[in-house]
Amino acid sequence: MSNEVLYKKSYFSRLPELGDLTPEAFKAFVAFDQKAVAPGELSTKLKEIIAIAVAHTTGCPYCIDVHVNNAKDQNVTKEEMSESIFVATALKAGSAAAHGVNALNAYDFGSNDHLYKKEYFNRIKEFTELSGDAFQGFMDFDKKAMKAGVLSAKEKELIAVAVAHTTGCPYCIDIHTKGAKEQGASKEEVAESIFVATALKAGSALAHSVNALNAYDSE
Repeated sequence: MSNEVLYKKSYFSRLPELGDLTPEAFKAFVAFDQKAVAPGELSTKLKEIIAIAVAHTTGCPYCIDVHVNNAKDQNVTKEEMSESIFVATALKAGSAAAHGVNALNAYDFGSNDHLYKKEYFNRIKEFTELSGDAFQGFMDFDKKAMKAGVLSAKEKELIAVAVAHTTGCPYCIDIHTKGAKEQGASKEEVAESIFVATALKAGSALAHSVNALNAYDSE
């Protein structure tokens, strides 16, 4: 098998082979995935919008293809899809920027046993002096990406919560969970958004198994 093209839509058809190779784990994941995206406090439509954002965060082309098509079946518009993608973009960039406070700590203090404290995030404003134009550019972009549009501020904050759990940024989780709560999201809605993220992050690993099968079978 040629490995010149690493991603083809047709490769995804190999996924059921995992069900033969590891049947119990495969069935358990499929059951979990179906429950995570099933309607609950959040609609199937919003869960698919969240899934699109998370799929862009994990960078899984198979997941993007699957969930964009699922979203279209739920009457998600191209505008709604685009806004969710830019929330994901802002959060992925925001995770890097937020961890800048850890870099400042490492630069100024060397070894520090406490790598995460809520108070560390206060140092983010130092970047206005250190890299002012770039920092302000990011802040302007982040504000526009999170501004209510065809998706409400509440929906965007729930998307942001899911993406923050995908990037693993504790500062972002803190900010956007509180942001979602301020926009009227319930704890149940926040929890459901987290499990969509969990299913998509796991699903990205599983989806890439088709690449592993191709690599294993190649000469």
